[in-house]
Amino acid sequence: MSKVSAARPQRKPKLGQHFLTDPAAALRIVEALGDISASTVLEIGPGRGILTSLLARRARRVIAIEIDRVLAAQLRMHFGQTPNVEIIEGDVLAIDFQTLFGPRPGSSRPGMELKPEPVHVVGNLPYYITSDILLHLFEARQCFDRLVLMVQKEVADRMSAAPGASEYGLLSATTQLYTRVEKVMTLPPQAFSPPPQVYSTVVRLTMEPRAESLRVPEQGFLDFLKLSFGQKRKTLWNNLKLRYEPKSLRAALAQTGTRPEVRAEALTLEKSAALFRALSAAEAGD
Repeated sequence: MSKVSAARPQRKPKLGQHFLTDPAAALRIVEALGDISASTVLEIGPGRGILTSLLARRARRVIAIEIDRVLAAQLRMHFGQTPNVEIIEGDVLAIDFQTLFGPRPGSSRPGMELKPEPVHVVGNLPYYITSDILLHLFEARQCFDRLVLMVQKEVADRMSAAPGASEYGLLSATTQLYTRVEKVMTLPPQAFSPPPQVYSTVVRLTMEPRAESLRVPEQGFLDFLKLSFGQKRKTLWNNLKLRYEPKSLRAALAQTGTRPEVRAEALTLEKSAALFRALSAAEAGD
């Protein structure tokens, strides 16, 4: 048997898997969570467990969700004797966080409401479903306090972009509607096995929902943002006219001092919220 045929082939990534192998980077990611000694940490996609091992020594409780059956089994074997680590085989997008973190049956007395403490989140998100996972986490924002997530660098740039920047779009507005975004560090492909074809950035998201302070209904404003950014190359007028009557749209733009030819990326969340409120009032008056 030749050496070539006897060599063990490198495992090809599936499900968008690229495993972090840099121990210094792993430590910085966990440290970005802050003091977690009394906290529950949700880990998304633990993979081979490089972060899980660090979390197990620092957190009160670790819940790791792994979709890969083989990896989940390996993690259960490795952490089987670690009482504060729970491995769940499943798709994070299918997880009901209220049920996962809520009180267990019989754990509270009648008449006493047990409010769970906010959970910290850490994970290396698969590039192809990053936005889906973020939206799923934002929908259950009352469950979470701080999220430290590794995403593709270009995605991190969009999440943290300021209004007026070319990267600013629906993902930017949505992320900043719910959180305060900070970049922690950027890692090269060589920090992973197998190496991806892109750089990765770790972001820290601190939950700070703004719908109430912006005086807008959450779902209605989200729908408005989706419409505003519907086709990024189109002007705000051309995107919004698909939903609003020209008369109402013209009046709302004038009231908020917004030029019809601007694009949604030029508007701050405050300006978008003001335009949404004006449009809602104009429609209500018709």
